[in-house]
Amino acid sequence: MLRFILRRLLLSIPVLFGIVFLVFALARILPGDPCRAALGERATAAICDDFNRRYGLTEPIPVQFGIYLGQLAHGDLGNSIRQGRPVATILVERFPVTVELTLCALLFAIVVGVTLGLLSATKRNSPLDVGTMVIANLGVSTPVFVLGLVLAAAFALWLKGTPLALPPSGRLSAGIHVESLSVAWGLGTVGGPFGAILAFISNMNIFTALITGQWRALGDALRHIILPTVALGTIPMAIIARMTRSSMLEVLGLDYVRTARAKGASERLVLIRHALRNALLPVVTVIGLSLGALLSGAVLTETIFNLPGLGRTITEAITARDYIVVQGLTLMTAVIYLLVNLIVDISYAYLDPRIRLT
Repeated sequence: MLRFILRRLLLSIPVLFGIVFLVFALARILPGDPCRAALGERATAAICDDFNRRYGLTEPIPVQFGIYLGQLAHGDLGNSIRQGRPVATILVERFPVTVELTLCALLFAIVVGVTLGLLSATKRNSPLDVGTMVIANLGVSTPVFVLGLVLAAAFALWLKGTPLALPPSGRLSAGIHVESLSVAWGLGTVGGPFGAILAFISNMNIFTALITGQWRALGDALRHIILPTVALGTIPMAIIARMTRSSMLEVLGLDYVRTARAKGASERLVLIRHALRNALLPVVTVIGLSLGALLSGAVLTETIFNLPGLGRTITEAITARDYIVVQGLTLMTAVIYLLVNLIVDISYAYLDPRIRLT
C-alpha cells in the first residue's frame, strides 16, 4: 500500500508540471492587457510600461516561466496584479468559504443520494422506485442557476415571515460575526504558518462557531448555508442516487447475496454488509469526482448566493487578466484533484478486499 501511494505521488509530479505549463501558456494567450484591466482609465502608456516591468511581463515567455517555477519551488504563489496581495493570502481568505460549502453540499448529496438509491433498488419498479428516479432525473437536468434562483425566491420571498423563511444570500446576518480561533482561545496575534492555519480554519464559520461554542452565530451560519447547499448538492445527489440504484441492482442478483439469504441472514445485514459495500465502488468514484469538482469552485452558486469563495475569485481574476491569481488557483485545484483521486483509489482496497495494491 505504501509503495502504491509513493508511486502515485511520483507520477503526479509530471502531471502537475504539465498543468502549470499549460495554465501559464494559456493565461498569456488570452487577449487583453493586464495593466488596462487592472487600472482602467488610469492606465497610460508610461504607467503600463512601469507596470509591465514591475511584474516581469516585458521578459520573454520562457524567462517568465522560469521565474514562476522558481517561485513555486520556494512555496511562493506570487502577488495578485489587481489587488497587490499575495495569492496565498487570498486563498486563506476565500478558499475556506468554498470548503465549507463543498463539505455541506457533499454531505447532503451522499446521505440523500445513497438513501434514495438504496430504497429504490430494494423496491424495484414500485411507486417509490419510480418517484425516486423522477426526483433524480429532475435533479440532474435542473441547472444550478435555475434551482438556486427558485430556492432563493421561494424561501426568501414567498415564505417570508414564516418559520420556513431562509436568508437568500451572504454567510451571516447583519450584526452577527464569528470570533476567530485566536481571539476565542485568547492566543492574541499569531503569525507564521500556524497563524495562517488558524486564519484558514477561522474563515469556516460553521466549524469555528461549533468548536468555540458560539451557538448564536452557529445557528445563523447554518441557516445561511442551507439554500446554497441544496442548490449545489442536488446534481451530485441525483447522480449518486442513480449510481447507487444501478450498482445495488447488479449486486443483489449475484450468488453470494443469495447464499447469505439462504443462510438465514437478516435482510438488513444482507443489504448493508454484503450488497452495499460492494456496490459502493462506482459510487465512491462519483463522490470523488464530485468532491474535486465542488472544491474547484462553485462559480454559479457562489454568485447567486453572494458567497466570496474560490469560484467568484477565479472568475474575477480571469476577467481582470490577473494571471498570477489564475495560475495559483488552478494549480491548487489540480493538487486537490490529484489528492482526491488518490484517496478514491486507496478506498477501493478497503471496500473490496479482492483488490490488491502492491
